[in-house]
Amino acid sequence: MNTKYRHRYFLFGLLLVLFGVQFRMIDTFVLNESTTRTLARFKETSTASSGSMVDSIFLQVHPKPMKRVQPPRWIGLSMIALGAVISLHAVAVPSQNH
Repeated sequence: MNTKYRHRYFLFGLLLVLFGVQFRMIDTFVLNESTTRTLARFKETSTASSGSMVDSIFLQVHPKPMKRVQPPRWIGLSMIALGAVISLHAVAVPSQNH
């Protein structure tokens, strides 16, 4: 590791730890309408909208389809662990004295 950029490694590790804690605190999150439609188009599923009569009636009653996403619990733990390793490594690298 270049000691010139050790503060950047420390910040990156700290941000990973904070994002990991955030992922551990949430159970699910809800995507907005445009993201749900884009995801449905990308996956080529009919969850967001299709041309059927039932879907058009459903979209009139509930015009904003939104998808719930439940991230796995291990993502938060892995982000915390990786961020801690990167931050501690940045602290442990000897400083360059000229």
